[in-house]
Amino acid sequence: MCWVWTENVTETALPVRPQVVRSPDDLRAALAGRGRVGLVPTMGYLHDGHATLMRRAREVCDVLVVSIFVNPLQFGPSEDLAAYPRDLARDLGVVEEAGVDVVFMPDVDTMYPPRFGTRVTVSGVSEGLDGASRPGHFVGVATVVLKLLNLVRPDVAFFGEKDWQQLTVLHQMVRDLNVPVEVVGLPTVRAGSGLALSSRNSYLDAQQQARAAVLSRALMAVQAAYAGGEREAAKLRQAGLDVLAQDGEVTLDYLSVVGRDMQEREVVDNDPMTRVLVAARMFGIRLIDNMPLVPASQSPALQRTDS
Repeated sequence: MCWVWTENVTETALPVRPQVVRSPDDLRAALAGRGRVGLVPTMGYLHDGHATLMRRAREVCDVLVVSIFVNPLQFGPSEDLAAYPRDLARDLGVVEEAGVDVVFMPDVDTMYPPRFGTRVTVSGVSEGLDGASRPGHFVGVATVVLKLLNLVRPDVAFFGEKDWQQLTVLHQMVRDLNVPVEVVGLPTVRAGSGLALSSRNSYLDAQQQARAAVLSRALMAVQAAYAGGEREAAKLRQAGLDVLAQDGEVTLDYLSVVGRDMQEREVVDNDPMTRVLVAARMFGIRLIDNMPLVPASQSPALQRTDS
């Protein structure tokens, strides 16, 4: 939490609301002379997954910055940019409760001024899966994140593992471009049903969200098969496909077992970076999720929230 003291206050600390800034100049002024800086980039409509990132950042950083910017560069022509959920008052309540010091809320013209002509392309890990299904998406993600890193200049940036391919792309980007930041990924936070928390879940009513948890159950079926000794990727995938087939609302984009290079595996070894990823449409909404594949002795406990 950020605190302020006055000459008349000797024993009581007064909490300060997060400072909201919109321009790069105001951002630099807000961060001048501060200590270890953490950044949590977001597109707003914050949920407990975002709050978990903020709380972790608050533990290890002196100054916590959250950016809120719905990035048009990562939306395709037929995607939901205009309809993407927004609730600024709610978001500011979440950041205040998490002890955020600075909220950076640039507008589109600030991030992409006239004659803006630079794009960041991360080859290889960005090309399959969501990269194939959403052409240009990871170019938009890499471009906006690099801009935010250059503007905030954090020591550490925090991201959720739900967007595993995105996290992999960003790790490679900062490595390839020698960006002086530590990228930290934190486990996916889930609803009690197992559904991965996502801003897009707000498009679904309670019954639809409960049914959408079939995606996480499919991933858990793959993990169970792996923990039981199965190593052929086709058979592991089939375990998940059998679960997805139980709900006729699922329109599958992909269910893939990949290694750290985001390439499909035919046989799965004991690489702890092996993941099973799924993307599907349910009730007209595109949802993604993933889980690591680990031996039975290391099966991870899923992080769930009551909300």
